[in-house]
Amino acid sequence: MKDAFGAPQSVLLLGGTSAIGLATVRRLVARRARTVWLAGRPSPALDAAAEGLRTLRGGLGVDVRTLAFDALDPASHEEALGKVFAEGDIDLVLLAFGITGDQGHDEAAPLAAVEVAQTNYTGAVSASLVCAGAMQAQGHGALVVLSSVAGERARRADFIYGSSKAGLDTFAQGLRDAMDGTGVQVMTVRPGVVRGRDGTPEAAPGAAPVLAGGAGHGPFTTTPEEVATAIELGLRRRSGTVYVPGRLRPLMAALRHLPGPLYRAVLPD
Repeated sequence: MKDAFGAPQSVLLLGGTSAIGLATVRRLVARRARTVWLAGRPSPALDAAAEGLRTLRGGLGVDVRTLAFDALDPASHEEALGKVFAEGDIDLVLLAFGITGDQGHDEAAPLAAVEVAQTNYTGAVSASLVCAGAMQAQGHGALVVLSSVAGERARRADFIYGSSKAGLDTFAQGLRDAMDGTGVQVMTVRPGVVRGRDGTPEAAPGAAPVLAGGAGHGPFTTTPEEVATAIELGLRRRSGTVYVPGRLRPLMAALRHLPGPLYRAVLPD
């Protein structure tokens, strides 16, 4: 259950090595989160992420566990995620897994494009429904879905990735309506280009290059830590949709309605 200040005490991160996901979990642990599940394919990176979290708060009072989870195997989701909820209530599920793919390659290799769609959309739909149902049964919880501004309108340069995020985004909107009145909050997060530690864009390719300033730095770029801050604030405010940075909201509203030729001129390949 959340503590007296409304902060989650138990967290399930789907995409256990996600930079945004881990930045969010670190903030929540600093705010008193006590139980953390990192779900992902077993790997040294997943183990290292778990070990890194165990050292927070001086290594005291944080129970970090890993869970084998494969977005491309929806048939396993109910059993795998059910084990987490069987251990106790989960206050927050953060759905942060996904792949960007390689647009040029994937256009010529349809099965690769299908893998992007299945990971970002089909896998996310399955995992979200399992977790939302479990939180509805426990009577409380929040599901945060990491979407992207790339899903707002297709671009020639990355429409396979963008279409998968558009589907996920629409699904999350509907799930939010379905969960209304159940005690379960569903929040969608739409970041722009997210800079990695080396300063290069690592997510939301639909916003690059114009929105990113052409080199991963610009007024519409962000960092995993800034997205984590926005997620925490959105949860406190019980927001439905969060843009990061916030100035992307009016910009994307304008871009969404531009005529095609003008849109392609503003956001060239």
